Amino acid sequence: MIKSGTGKTLLIVASGLALALPVALVVALLYPGLPELDSITSYRPKMPLRVFSADDVLLAEFGDERRNVTPIKDIPLIMKQALLAVEDQHFYEHNGIYITGNFRALLHNLTNFHGGPKQGASTITQQVARNFFLTNEQTYKRKLIEALLTFKIEHNLSKDQILELYMNQIYLGQRAYGFASAAQIYFGKKLADISPAEAAMLAGLPKSPGRINPITNYARAKSRQLLVLQLMRQMNVLNEAQYQQAKVEPLQIKSSSNEFGVHAEYAAELARQAVLEQFQDDSYTRGINVYTTLIRTDQDAAYKALRKGVMDYVKRHGYHGPEGFVDLPEGDDDIDEALEGAFSDFPAYDELPSAVVLEATPKKVVAVTPDGNEISITANGLTFAAGALAANANAKIKIRRGSVIRVMNEAGAEQSGEQWSIIQLPEIESAFVSVDANTGAIHAMVGGFDFKHNQFNHVTQAWRQPGSTFKPFIYSAALEKGFAPATVINDTPLSFDAKETGGLPWDPKNADDQYEGPMTMRDALAKSKNMVSIQILDHIGADYGQQYAMKFGFDPARNPPYLPLALGAGAVTPLQMAGAYAAFANGGFKIKPYLISKITDAGGAVLVQTDVPRPGQESARIISEGNAFMMDSLLKNVIKNGSGARALVLNRSDIAGKTGTTNNAYDAWFAGYQTRLVAVAWIGFDQPKNLGSREFGGGLALPVWIGYMQTALQHQPVEDRPVPSSVVMVDGDYTYADPPVPVIRDLTAQAAASMPAASQSSSPP
Repeated sequence: MIKSGTGKTLLIVASGLALALPVALVVALLYPGLPELDSITSYRPKMPLRVFSADDVLLAEFGDERRNVTPIKDIPLIMKQALLAVEDQHFYEHNGIYITGNFRALLHNLTNFHGGPKQGASTITQQVARNFFLTNEQTYKRKLIEALLTFKIEHNLSKDQILELYMNQIYLGQRAYGFASAAQIYFGKKLADISPAEAAMLAGLPKSPGRINPITNYARAKSRQLLVLQLMRQMNVLNEAQYQQAKVEPLQIKSSSNEFGVHAEYAAELARQAVLEQFQDDSYTRGINVYTTLIRTDQDAAYKALRKGVMDYVKRHGYHGPEGFVDLPEGDDDIDEALEGAFSDFPAYDELPSAVVLEATPKKVVAVTPDGNEISITANGLTFAAGALAANANAKIKIRRGSVIRVMNEAGAEQSGEQWSIIQLPEIESAFVSVDANTGAIHAMVGGFDFKHNQFNHVTQAWRQPGSTFKPFIYSAALEKGFAPATVINDTPLSFDAKETGGLPWDPKNADDQYEGPMTMRDALAKSKNMVSIQILDHIGADYGQQYAMKFGFDPARNPPYLPLALGAGAVTPLQMAGAYAAFANGGFKIKPYLISKITDAGGAVLVQTDVPRPGQESARIISEGNAFMMDSLLKNVIKNGSGARALVLNRSDIAGKTGTTNNAYDAWFAGYQTRLVAVAWIGFDQPKNLGSREFGGGLALPVWIGYMQTALQHQPVEDRPVPSSVVMVDGDYTYADPPVPVIRDLTAQAAASMPAASQSSSPP
């Protein structure tokens, strides 16, 4: 006879066996069909195309999945601790499934009668199984397969291997996969450099990267960060002082317009196009790295200088009125939807956010910015738009409640009070490029005011009239035809028929409409005298002048051999101009500007290497050392005594260059250099029109060049060029020691006999 206690035990065992046998049968049937682990044991994720500066700063990423695979040994301890605190505190203790946590979550969900959110207890290993092999489908079969995969992963990989997979594969919003990529995208820094507060913010993202995202919803992300910090404190990852500091640490979140910390969008786009042309479909997935020649400090300086130059122009030309208008309801409850639509229609231009006016008086404007902050603009911040705030302001430009305006934080720091100013978006465009004068390596490239709003690269694609920046190439040609810096030429009005101009009859004028009579070629270039340049080209011949100038890298089809060429009436790009001026800087050698130094695969193997010619090879010489020296002397005189005098603020004797303003002031240029570095600035409208009666290259483009050079030459010693043996001093100025043709001392006598009648007067008509 079986005792009752023994019977109960047997009954329990029998029931357990009855339950276990079907489960075991299901496991036996499912386990052989589980996916192989090749995708994680031989982890080959999609890797984006990445673009770097010459000093190894990440400039851009291209691809659907932005990821920077980082070995577990290189992931900082604080990042691992923050993640484990919030996602899986017992990761190194359980065998893949945390039984206690699962039971606690099950009990909560079964007793949750109020419709609150369900609890989950997925371990990191379970999440790896799900992310690599499964969907988020909520079925018992999927959960059983997930559990089996979890055990299989734990059996085949170490804990560190599993954690490494998770931290590189998990999606964290903004197309960022993995914590290294997220650190760059949200904070603009390497994962190794993050603080505990930043680590906590990143660790909070896996729960819901779309909703808990510091770019799209900072409030939710901050709330989640504080929870993670609390858990880190409870686990003694942080002591009390570290915890309190991390809670209040201000987080500098990168905006989507500048998530890489450097504005190099135009150069990065050129790099992307080059890779796509060569590697096609693999470009965005195989982890190709492009190393450019850009230097971060130079690129930053160029971007800031160009934007300042453009905004200074905007401030000089008056306020045109609000960009738009929003019908704002009076109640706060209904205002959010109206604001959201306005900010969508009028997106930010980097540091120039749009704002919707809530209150407006002549002494104070209150507005709300896209991040939801209310700002007050007073005093000097209203000066630019004062006319639009007056009681009698024209309705078309008046600022009132609901007006969509553009604002700028003049201090560039925290948003507060009078630092904010009302500003206007520019209609003009711009370009800046700097090049190593000896190698052609591009150190900085800014192809326009804002890449997000205009992707046209004005450095490489804008064919514009160079104006007076082209004159040095005509002067250089003249030195080979008997002219010298001291040659005297008559600055007097001229007139030409259609045959000489290749078009219509032409009555050119000096830019200032002033004529000074006989003057040296040196003074004429410094003062940018149009009449002198025309006479020089007329004397040496337009065909010869064109052929000679084309040696510097210009397109002959866009610069035909007619007399207007002397005034830069052809077409060039800013990049061509930079390459051409390099010959004056480096002693007479042609260089070819280039942007990409090498391309590697994800493992660092070099796929493409740029073959850069050694500087100073005679095979690359296009003008003689003596010619380059005399032109350098003439162009330094433009700075010292001429239209480039603003650059004297740099306090350097080794800088040279030439201003340029085209006919009708459509284009403003400055092209200049120091012995090792050439830079060109251009400003104009995309659809050419007058920049203003008082706008010239010296006032528009030259300040941009100066702003850049103040940084680029900061640690560069002054280099004075030695006089070559082929050049001597005669009567106080340079000339060839052995001139190729007889030197012309005075062109005025020859000009009087050969020029049209109008040119024989030395005074204006």
